[in-house]
Formats: sequence, C-alpha cells, structure tokens
Amino acid sequence: MRYDFGSDNTAGMAPAALQALIAANDGYARAYGADDVTARAADLIRQRLDADAEIRFVFSGTAANAIALSMLAWPHEAVLAHHAAHVCTDETGAPGFFGSGVGLIGLPGLSGKIEPGALQAILDEPEVGHRQPPAALSLTQSTEYGTVYTEEELRHLIEPVKLKGHGVHMDGARLANAAAAGFDLTQIARLGVDVLVFGGAKAGANCAEAIVMFDRSLARRIDNRLKQAGQTASKTRFLSAPILGLLESGDWEAGAAHANLMAQRLAAGIATRSAFALAHPVEANAVFVRMPPEAHQRLNDAGWACYRFDDGSVRFVCSWATREEAVDELLQAIATL
Repeated sequence: MRYDFGSDNTAGMAPAALQALIAANDGYARAYGADDVTARAADLIRQRLDADAEIRFVFSGTAANAIALSMLAWPHEAVLAHHAAHVCTDETGAPGFFGSGVGLIGLPGLSGKIEPGALQAILDEPEVGHRQPPAALSLTQSTEYGTVYTEEELRHLIEPVKLKGHGVHMDGARLANAAAAGFDLTQIARLGVDVLVFGGAKAGANCAEAIVMFDRSLARRIDNRLKQAGQTASKTRFLSAPILGLLESGDWEAGAAHANLMAQRLAAGIATRSAFALAHPVEANAVFVRMPPEAHQRLNDAGWACYRFDDGSVRFVCSWATREEAVDELLQAIATL
C-alpha cells in the first residue's frame, strides 16, 4: 500500500493527541471520569460550542450515536435520517440494539443532505399502529458525501421536527472538518440539537468520541446507561486526554483544515488532469469520483487504497496526516488510468 485514502480512520493519532495521552499516563487519577483531564476536555468542548451541556466520553462513534438515539426515541418509535447516514448503513443495527428496537427511516437528498420536502412529507403522514412513527431526526455534519450543511439548511430541517415535539441528534464524527469549512459550532445548540456526537477519532484522537447532551434532562441516569452498554471507561482519562490535546493545541481545527485543503488539492487535480468526473461537491475532507470498476481496481492494485461508496462513486478521504506529495503521486496514478 502506497497510501490509504479509503478513510480518515486509517491515519494514526495526531502528535498533540498522543502527547496528551502520554501526559495523562503520569501518576494517578480518579477513575470513571472523575479526573481533571476529563473535566478539562469537557470544559473545552463546552467552550467550542458556547453552550452548557452534560458530556461523557465513549469508545466509539457507533456507540455514541446509538446511545444518543436511544435517548430520543422509544423502542416502538423510529429515527429519521438520510438513507446514506452512518446510522443507517454502517452500524449493523446498533441504534435498534441500544434502543431496544428503535427503528430507522431513511430519507432521500442530494450529496448526503436530507431533502426538506421529503422530511416534511413523512412528518405529515398520519400515525398508525402498524409501523414505528418518527420521534427524532438524525443529522450528519459533515455528511457522508463530504458536504457541509449551512446553518439555514439545518434550520429548515430542525424547525419542523421541533414543531412536532421530536428530538434532534447530530452525528459529528467529522464535525472538525465542517468547522474548518466555516460552519459555526456555536449554532448547534441554538438551532435546537438535543444531543451531539463530538468527533475525536477522525480528527486525530484514538477511538474516542464525546456525547454532548444540550438537553440536560437526557443525562438522567446516563452513567447507568453507559455502564450497562459497556461504554464506561474505568480510566476515562485515556479517552478524554487525546481530545483534550487536540483542543488545547488547536489541532482539532488545524488538522481538519489541512485535511480539507488536501481534499481540495485532490479534487482540483482530478478535475483538470484526469478523465473522471467529481460525483459530489467537495466541501470537507472527502472526494467522490465517478470511476469505472476496472480503473478503480487498477488503482487498488497499484497500491492506492480507496473505497467504492454506496452510490457507486469511489471515495478518497484526506486526514490531518495526508501529505501534499501523496496527493500529487495519487493524481499522477489517476492520470494514467
């Protein structure tokens, strides 16, 4: 493998995250999240979001999303999401597992963004006793297709959901990339999001994410819920420290800005130096390319790892660790296909 563009999960920990982890390993600390490192990390997340919130750190984005959704819907209810959202396509039914049967309803929309008309149509459907009615909306920022919702786009989706009395969840696995693209993090709570997953792993941390509960009533017995789900870390500082390091250093934003810049470099090169077309707007750190299976296979065989996505396009994802030279070498390889 020359370089893995299949996912930003393939990059290692960012230096600031790794150094913070090493620093947290020195001496003793209170267990189960009562340590100073975890408190500082939570405070910095609150500062970034400019909102008061209850925060817990867990081992994975899948667990964070599924547990968050279980807070917003009963087992006989469902969650609305884009049909390509991670909760719908890549979590093996975890929302239903953690939610004791919570359902998912996939909605259409271009480039990973939910179509407001489709959302309104399902909100307007009469409830019947034979299927799970919607109780919450799940939004992904940035989306699975590398686009970034504007504040206005989010408002048009969240307001009708709130008028119904439903809850709102945001999957922020790549929230840093959305912020680097200009999305104002301080608007998340103000727009009416009830619970946010604040991404760490893809931003350069280890396998750690934070559940941010703007609606503090959702935190009732949250520690019991996390313990039962196997998501309570006895040494929580090793989950929170890498995120603390990224936030204290500013590398949470800086690493995402670099990843976005590398994606723009790759997209510009593909548009001008290859025979292939971009499948979606490039607004964060992912580039989607219309590429025949034979060309994709040749690229993989040459050592360039990339992934054919749900819509048939080939996905290239950049990270904090992506080098300009790697992008340029990839472009040379693509130009020969």
